[in-house]
Amino acid sequence: MFHAITGRRTAASLFALSLAAATALPFAAQAQDAAAAKPREATIIVTGEGSAEVAPDMAVVDLGVVKDAKTAREALDANNKAMAEILAALKEAGIEERDVQTSGFMINPQYQYPQSSTGENPPPVLIGFQVTNTVTLRVRDLSKLGEIVDKTVTLGANQGSGIRFVNDKPEATVSAARKKAVENAVAKAKELTEAAGVGLGRVIEISETSYRAEAMPIARTMAKDFAAAGAVPVAAGENSYSVTVNVTFALNN
Repeated sequence: MFHAITGRRTAASLFALSLAAATALPFAAQAQDAAAAKPREATIIVTGEGSAEVAPDMAVVDLGVVKDAKTAREALDANNKAMAEILAALKEAGIEERDVQTSGFMINPQYQYPQSSTGENPPPVLIGFQVTNTVTLRVRDLSKLGEIVDKTVTLGANQGSGIRFVNDKPEATVSAARKKAVENAVAKAKELTEAAGVGLGRVIEISETSYRAEAMPIARTMAKDFAAAGAVPVAAGENSYSVTVNVTFALNN
């Protein structure tokens, strides 16, 4: 008796589910047809660009000491001495420990390749070792930059890969560039829609596609000379921050 009742209930449940599914199918088909019949909204996508300039407030400098000697020990000792004097001078100049970081260290054997008049290839001859120690430092007081570079060279720095002028907190400048980019996109959209004889509608989507910071050429800026008397002359110029955005607008017929 129990099994018969259970069987009837199961059959009834399956029938109800089948009926519900069959009833739902026409409504789903109608919804799909309605979505397909709805015309696609006309839009226009415009790219806007904006930039803002600001004077840098910090310099990033890469300096290195390269020493050669007959043995690796001698080259390392000479390098250590020079680098220790440089680090002490940086500390005395007000450079904090957080702003000095070792960025490279190498010990390389140096070989001489003899020339042969018989066409043979003689093996290279080991003639010594070279030790290179490189540090990256941030100079937050730009008025001391020329003096610091001059002092480190005097103490033995004989390798460098350049000076990069940056901003510690560029967010306000980037925000100004971003606003200009959006304004530029809106102006372009208005110009295009007016030329096409259609109305410009609401903003549907905004996306930032790129952001970059680059130093402006010194010739194009009011560069300030930060070099002290007798120090290395340096000019900071300005940094330009650029933002590109894509904005999608609806069109009003």
